[in-house]
Amino acid sequence: MHKLDYLEIHPSEDADALVIWLHGLGANGYDFKAVVEQLELPTGIKIHFVLPHAPILPVTINQGMPMNAWYDIYSLEDNSKEDERGILCAMQSIEHLIAENFSHIPAQRIIIAGFSQGGAVALHTYLHSDTAIGGVIALSTYLPLSHLCKQYDSSNNTRKYIFMAHGESDEILTLDVAHRSRAALEAIGAEIEWHQYPMAHNLCTQEVADLNQWLIKRLST
Repeated sequence: MHKLDYLEIHPSEDADALVIWLHGLGANGYDFKAVVEQLELPTGIKIHFVLPHAPILPVTINQGMPMNAWYDIYSLEDNSKEDERGILCAMQSIEHLIAENFSHIPAQRIIIAGFSQGGAVALHTYLHSDTAIGGVIALSTYLPLSHLCKQYDSSNNTRKYIFMAHGESDEILTLDVAHRSRAALEAIGAEIEWHQYPMAHNLCTQEVADLNQWLIKRLST
């Protein structure tokens, strides 16, 4: 587990909701600061945004170069070998961040958002954390360790609200990868609001508008 440093946007002692936004490989918490500031959310929803910085780790697909990474990646084409220990460590780091700093916010008012590798951590944490988090935003990403879905108990499925979006021309994580992840999530009863856009491995204006509306829907109740 790593103790995470993070950037805060709209911090407030009376915030009644929390969004934790996880960046992609090689970036840091500042990567999505401008996106968060573009969101047009009602003033009645007091959301505390937290943008953590991933720890510095050597990454195999980048010749072992140390960089901000949530876990190691061995290959983008072959997912038969994944850094299960690193993914678990990333989840525990997010759980610790919540427990140490935001335990006053009800779990169902916590959303984890993530892009690319950060989105993979968000999905894994949403499904497997002991904390019944209220929803997840998964952008240009995939479901890691998908074989663990077989262990997921959907009989009491409170973890089902997922905003999932992907670029039709994504050259890093193809649309087919996203579709397979979506199918695995739906098989365990997840309620997915799916979007795809004419873009590559990035975000677009319409995507930000769509996730803005999803956040309002999830946190206005």
